[in-house]
Amino acid sequence: MNESRLVYDVMRELGKHGAVYRCNAGSVRLPSGKTFRGMPKGFSDIMLVLPGGQACFVETKVKPNKPSDEQIAFIEKMRRLGCNAGIAYSVADALQICGIKCAG
Repeated sequence: MNESRLVYDVMRELGKHGAVYRCNAGSVRLPSGKTFRGMPKGFSDIMLVLPGGQACFVETKVKPNKPSDEQIAFIEKMRRLGCNAGIAYSVADALQICGIKCAG
């Protein structure tokens, strides 16, 4: 499985439980020559807001890939702020990070 497929599968499942968003970090140069800046470096791939307002941040990875220092720092910061955040190598990991019980 590649990371794009994992992101898709995780978003599809998390979307059943709240409002899910794909977050892109970094910047891109537009045809006009202007630079569009997305989320800050290290921002997680997926953000989920659960009923009641709990925010969750999921960084998806396929093995053997590991998170960058910026991604780890972002996850730690979100946890300190009271959010659920972590690295998911599977849909089950993402559900666990967000505190959602797996069906089955």
